[in-house]
Amino acid sequence: MSPEAPRPRVLVVDDNAAFLDNLQELLGDAGYEVSIAESCRAARERAKAGFDVALVDLRLPDGDGTALAAELKQALPEAEVVLLTGFATLETAVAAVRAGACAYLMKPCSPQDLLLTLEQAMRQVRLHGEKRELARRAQMIEKMATVGTMTAGLSHEIRNPLNAAALQLSVLERRVRKLPEAQQGALLEPLGLARDEIRRLDHILEDFLQFARPREFRPAQVEVEPLLRRVVDLLGGQAEARKVRLERVGPSTAARVPGEEERLRQVLINLVLNGLDATPEGGEVLVSSSEDERGIRVTVDDTGPGVPVAVRDRIFEPFFTTKPQGSGLGLSIVHSIVTQHGGTLEVGEAPGGGARFQLRLQKSLPAPVSTGE
Repeated sequence: MSPEAPRPRVLVVDDNAAFLDNLQELLGDAGYEVSIAESCRAARERAKAGFDVALVDLRLPDGDGTALAAELKQALPEAEVVLLTGFATLETAVAAVRAGACAYLMKPCSPQDLLLTLEQAMRQVRLHGEKRELARRAQMIEKMATVGTMTAGLSHEIRNPLNAAALQLSVLERRVRKLPEAQQGALLEPLGLARDEIRRLDHILEDFLQFARPREFRPAQVEVEPLLRRVVDLLGGQAEARKVRLERVGPSTAARVPGEEERLRQVLINLVLNGLDATPEGGEVLVSSSEDERGIRVTVDDTGPGVPVAVRDRIFEPFFTTKPQGSGLGLSIVHSIVTQHGGTLEVGEAPGGGARFQLRLQKSLPAPVSTGE
């Protein structure tokens, strides 16, 4: 059930078929996922699937490689382009820089030079990703500050009227139940609806409070396997009612992780409930785990529609939700708890085409992590 890390993607654009074959074999053996194109037109089509680094020849049958490099860089700013040429001049080197290429290689070049240049380009790609993640974290911190300010003023202003309304509804319900049974039904139904809405508002307020002011972290050793099985057992009834198969699959684990069992249970319940909400009748939600020297990985897969790639970077942002109802804080709270535990939470695609959430926890805590994310 545990997916391997995706291989770096390289797009090679050259009209020399023998050169393409050699590069495809060399780069494939080095761990790259290689796609090839023999023209500018073919390169544009291949680029639609995405790439990390493009190796582009300067002379192509239907266009100029420098112009293509600039086009590819504009389409995928976080990718890198390396230009290849058998006829290097000062003018072509300057043009390569202007096109946004990160490197410029003479053909033929040694495999060592090519692989070294590719690795340097991949470092730049990873740096772009880290910058994007830092920007996302800064945005989340800013939203957190907003939530904290709002919560301080709203908690009493909202909760007190909610408690008073709930109390008055209870009083009214007791009085209604003293009436003849024939008269109770038409009165109790709207009372129940009002009580449910008050409860929903109270849960939303609780989300705000928990997200804005997380509790002090007091870790202890938590056994992972019993925790997973308790969550599956707890939500088994809901899965059955929705006609969805919920199961703990794969080998069990004897791993322990430092953390708070109650809060880790909250994380897993939220992830499984999200899977159940997204999965249609006859589908399945599967909980699995794997272990290595770095820690434990828990995976929740469903067979729902999945999380669109366009929103995966935002799925843990405060107030962002794809559901018609909800505060948009559920996954943000989960992410905050996981971060406090020194772990990571990622969303991707499950083998069945649905959503896959992967929770990674370390077997020992790193230096204290701020929860102000």
